[in-house]
Amino acid sequence: MSWSETTQKDLPQDATAPPQARRWLVLAVLSTSLLLCGIDLTVLHVAVPSMTEDLRPTAVQLLWVVDIYSLTLAALLVTCGTLGDRIGRKRMVLSGFAVFGAASAGAAFSASTTQLIIARVALGVGAAMIMASTVAIIRVVFTDERERALAIGIWTSAHSVGATVGPLLGGLVTASWGWGAVFLINVPIVLVILVVGTRVIPESKNSEPRTWDITSVALSITGLAGVVYALKQAGDHIGVDGAILVTGIGGALLLAAFIRRQGRLSQPLLDFSLFANRRFSTATICVISCFGSYVALLFFLTQWLQQVGKYTPLAAGLALMPLAGANAMGATLAPWVANRMGNRGALVGGLSLFAVALAVLAVSGDSAHYGYMVGPVLCAGFGAGIIMTLGADSIMGAADPERSGEAAAIQETSFELGAGLGVAVLGTVLAATYRVTLPQVPGLSPEDQQAAGGSIGAAEQLIGDLTPATARQLWASAQHAYDVGFTAVVSIAAVILACTAVLAAVLLRPRVRT
Repeated sequence: MSWSETTQKDLPQDATAPPQARRWLVLAVLSTSLLLCGIDLTVLHVAVPSMTEDLRPTAVQLLWVVDIYSLTLAALLVTCGTLGDRIGRKRMVLSGFAVFGAASAGAAFSASTTQLIIARVALGVGAAMIMASTVAIIRVVFTDERERALAIGIWTSAHSVGATVGPLLGGLVTASWGWGAVFLINVPIVLVILVVGTRVIPESKNSEPRTWDITSVALSITGLAGVVYALKQAGDHIGVDGAILVTGIGGALLLAAFIRRQGRLSQPLLDFSLFANRRFSTATICVISCFGSYVALLFFLTQWLQQVGKYTPLAAGLALMPLAGANAMGATLAPWVANRMGNRGALVGGLSLFAVALAVLAVSGDSAHYGYMVGPVLCAGFGAGIIMTLGADSIMGAADPERSGEAAAIQETSFELGAGLGVAVLGTVLAATYRVTLPQVPGLSPEDQQAAGGSIGAAEQLIGDLTPATARQLWASAQHAYDVGFTAVVSIAAVILACTAVLAAVLLRPRVRT
């Protein structure tokens, strides 16, 4: 987003805001953009088995395909916001749509895993360009404070709605036209938005833009890439690998240098001094922990239902609707819950409910008996909805009004970073658990055994070339290993959420005045 406060210096270049009748059309265009960004965060989840059958990615490549979008988006949000202040926000948004549309077409027609990963990176770049400047455009268009608050609320909810309906939409499209169509549906929508947006979105700049520090940009992107690369590769190796360890440590050092540099700059790319506020830092941790666990649950639950439970993509998408509906209900009722329990009590209660739901799912979840899972899934979605809403509100409320721009930057980055790290960390756990748990299958050559240990999709690819008895045993072993991996992922997520709940309970206590 464009993170600076909109003042007189941010007025459109033609010195007039769009006519009052057009401001809601501008909001519709911008909300649709965020809806698309949210859909692309989760739409691929139910299409992964079909995509795996065609492209045959390794377990690590599969994590990159799913995860690189949100990580790229998180890494570039603040950078694109600062750049949009300088070159013009309308130009930044429309350019982002062009990149997003072209990347969607490239992803739809990818013939290899590498091509798909590159296209997903481009999608993340386009989404960052879109999201980075839209809130500043809303502030320019909606001059009335009450209307502006309503507009930002509608705009923000569009991302959650997109992420929620993504799996169902992906299941419907994959069942009808194949996995590539989940990206292709973006193209006509983007074309319409480009035509309408060119006519209705006003151009605006910041006459005193913040310094665009290329060194900070390079440190943040390369550092995050190094850490995430090491995390993902760790799941594909047994034991300690020197190159992976060096890459991870190097990435962490670059991120430390980035944070240190921000403290020295008069106009930092990301203002970490906000984290000195205990309420702000605790709320940010809650958002990262919750959204990371929620997006990871969406992804791995769809894979588990399809790979172990043999659900169709459409059935898997429908199976996630209780989770999505409960999440929307939790987000809607979060203010009421906070009024009854207090903000601290509601956050701790939401985290605890989410953690307990995942623990129950780990113990009693059975893909063959969906009815047993409905209760934990509903509780998980409801708790997550409360945390996302109140966590975001706490982040903004903890910052001074004149620093709401920087707070908004951290808020949006924490959501996207949580999504990326959640899938990266828990995906590595699942890949490693699956590889270690998969037993030696009699009649399987060492080469095929190694290939089957790469992912359950790779094991499925081998079945057609094996004898019926070996094929049955391999598939049963692969399903069991994946089931164990899913249980490990859900259990670890439950522990992370429980620790976050304890942290929130301790750190959000009001200070005792003497």
